[in-house]
Amino acid sequence: MSSNDRPRPIVIKYGGNAIVDVELTRKILNRIVKLQNEGYKIVIVHGGGPFIKQNLELAGIKSEFIGGQRKTDSKAMKYIEMSLKGEVNGKIVREINLLGAKAVGLSGKDGQLAIAKRRYHYDENNRQVDLGQVGDVEKINTEIIELLLDNNYIPVIATIAAGSDGNDYNINADNFAGFVAAALNADELILMTDVDGLMMNPDDDATIITELKTNEIEDLIGKVIKGGMLPKTEACKYAVDNGAERSIIINGTKPDLIEAAIKKQDFLGTIITK
Repeated sequence: MSSNDRPRPIVIKYGGNAIVDVELTRKILNRIVKLQNEGYKIVIVHGGGPFIKQNLELAGIKSEFIGGQRKTDSKAMKYIEMSLKGEVNGKIVREINLLGAKAVGLSGKDGQLAIAKRRYHYDENNRQVDLGQVGDVEKINTEIIELLLDNNYIPVIATIAAGSDGNDYNINADNFAGFVAAALNADELILMTDVDGLMMNPDDDATIITELKTNEIEDLIGKVIKGGMLPKTEACKYAVDNGAERSIIINGTKPDLIEAAIKKQDFLGTIITK
């Protein structure tokens, strides 16, 4: 099947409280399987911060954060990979399979799906700080994803990838999902978080920004877009500017929103377009 004949897939970045709550996870995955049964092609990209934190603590490894990012040495990387691939990925795949669909667990390392590059943090004096095995996506190869979608599988991707330097890297799940959505020319990138969307005032739900153009994002950085919303809006912008039709930030604790967003119905969330 040529890329022109393929229905445009939906990329869902799955995380936040939704990934920890077992009942909520089942409800969300149930919606995703229902949508796949209706003919939608869905790719799931996930992180797993709470699981990483728990396993590093159990291993007695202290986490050092620099600019909100966990500094990662080779010892920590071992437990991060164990958490993401062995625990979170396996659970999501198992639940989808129990619901009667066919899921396949992957990471960026499988089939050279993703190539990573080392990510650096820059401090307030613009000095470069090495974060260890923390990476950004350099390149996505969609071949294995498209092969699975064409055969009615749901790819479930953990956000770890190898770099051309021979190291493995842990990659921010928003960043990873944005690159996957762009490379697949996705119909939508859906980022699930713990709030209803991007707010003009984070303390006031009534100030939600329901629609945003990618060229309006830069002016809001530091004023409206900060903290955890920075990587989310960056991922949304990258996806839309590089091939995806639109990006959406929704509250992952409200499973009905997934179906409404995918079917382009009325729903609460932030829609980002070109």
